[in-house]
Amino acid sequence: MHAYRSQTCADLRKEHVGQEVRLSGWVHRIRDHGGVLFVDLRDHYGMTQVLCDPDSPVFAEVERLRSEWCVKIDGVVKARDESLVNPKLPTGAIEVYIRDIEVLGASEELPLIVFGDQEYPEETRLRYRYLDLRREVMQQNMVLRSDVVASIRRRMWEQDFREYQTPIITASSPEGARDFLVPSRLHPGKFYALPQAPQQFKQLIMVSGFDKYFQIAPCFRDEDPRADRSPTDFYQLDMEMSFVEQQDVFDTISPVIAGVFEEFGGSAKVDKPEDWPQISYADAALWYGTDKPDLRNPIKMQVVSDHFRGSGFAIFAKLLEQEGTEIRAIPAPTGGSRKFCDRMNAFAQKEGLPGMGYIFWRDKDGETEAAGPLAKNIGPERTEAIRQQLGLGVGDAAFFLGGKPKDFERVAGKARVTIGEELGLTEADRYAFAWIVDFPMYEADEDSGEIDFSHNPFSMPQGGMEALEADPLSVKGYQYDLACNGYELVSGAIRNHKPEIMFRAFELAGYGEEEVRKRFGGMVNAFRFGAPPHGGCAAGIDRIVMLLAGEDNIREVIMFPMNQRAEDLMMGAPSEPTSDQLMELRLRVMPEE
Repeated sequence: MHAYRSQTCADLRKEHVGQEVRLSGWVHRIRDHGGVLFVDLRDHYGMTQVLCDPDSPVFAEVERLRSEWCVKIDGVVKARDESLVNPKLPTGAIEVYIRDIEVLGASEELPLIVFGDQEYPEETRLRYRYLDLRREVMQQNMVLRSDVVASIRRRMWEQDFREYQTPIITASSPEGARDFLVPSRLHPGKFYALPQAPQQFKQLIMVSGFDKYFQIAPCFRDEDPRADRSPTDFYQLDMEMSFVEQQDVFDTISPVIAGVFEEFGGSAKVDKPEDWPQISYADAALWYGTDKPDLRNPIKMQVVSDHFRGSGFAIFAKLLEQEGTEIRAIPAPTGGSRKFCDRMNAFAQKEGLPGMGYIFWRDKDGETEAAGPLAKNIGPERTEAIRQQLGLGVGDAAFFLGGKPKDFERVAGKARVTIGEELGLTEADRYAFAWIVDFPMYEADEDSGEIDFSHNPFSMPQGGMEALEADPLSVKGYQYDLACNGYELVSGAIRNHKPEIMFRAFELAGYGEEEVRKRFGGMVNAFRFGAPPHGGCAAGIDRIVMLLAGEDNIREVIMFPMNQRAEDLMMGAPSEPTSDQLMELRLRVMPEE
């Protein structure tokens, strides 16, 4: 017999009755039933009930057991009485009578309990992550993550992609986030960087004549943490293809993503790739207040400025006299009660706005009547025109926000989500996807007016060199994101593979040719030698698994995540370097002011 186990804790069934077995695992729970000790023994695969009575020669040893001790038991499989069978457990028809036991690893008093659903502070869970990971839900999340990655790899290979690895130590490059820098011992005063993404390398792979590339790639960004983003590192499905247009990339990655959600999404409906809409960035901002809309919610915002120009509602009327302002409406089907309208108005105030105007429609003597302070100010003709535009009726409402879109768009988007959820309009059991396209290449700094890239700087501008001779803020790139249920899952672009267009694109963002050659010399030089048109994308592994696991926090699907302050409490990172290390690297740490 094997030194530690003949079966796992998930294997034993009725056909094993009478067999001598050996099991190893952790003591999940102990119960004393009239002197008979019942122990739920757990390993990675499942649970088996083992028991010991006072006549057993090892009874005293079993009495000493405590939760999370690691033990090995030898015993005999017996059938449970029919009345004691546990149908919820795969091994619920049998139990094992202990004949011998060995403690493989005793446990001190636990800082957190593995059994049950007790809530613990995140700091405690991360400090003792190895205990937290023993919990069933965390085991399931990590297995799901592994299975998702394996499924992605299989689907990419089936489309004739091959996986190639790119360097982890490289040069710093501006890709929208801060780099993690690594000092060089051999070249004092110089630094490597951990790659924010394999962006330049995967493009160079295309220049090298490899037609299709993918990688489950680690990426490193010194970012502020959010619930859906790790503050240090993450993994993505990185892919690139030569001789492709934007639609070719969509047609390649869409069945991979859809297939993974169909495989692991349980009973949830998964929208078919042919039904995924392509929505321009401008329309997404207008309709949903975000470039990662949740299309399970059917609400679309609309511009209703014309109905308020010169109206009796002075706040909006005067607002519209200013350049760049507009009024948007958020339809709220079935939200036509004053109580709900007041609640949403309070929501807007909590978000930092003065409030949200509203109109709701009710029946009065068989006629549709608009109600609310805003309706009284603008009159029945204007309210009826608004109702007709929004397609609303009795029992419905609409909420209104005004000003410059950039000032209220974020709150409008959150209000749309809240309205959809509170009114039961958002489908709970569905994965709804949408391609967001036509991103602006550039954006202007609000204070200085300086132009910079708004998205991926390596993207091909729509219209090529000719487009770059116009107003930079009008230039759109062949850039695209895939949104699902309010999260960005995929981001990519058709790349700028022509040096002259690249130099001009960076020039508009304030980077001279000399600086571009210095920062991206490897890629610029490569593009001089017959670079093919190419494009690709990257899909966030962590977010995909987070959605499939039904979690709201990305740390629930990462084996050893950092906390909100980018600290590893378990390993003590970041840590202070020794004096010898600093001297060897010729570095000095400046004291905090």
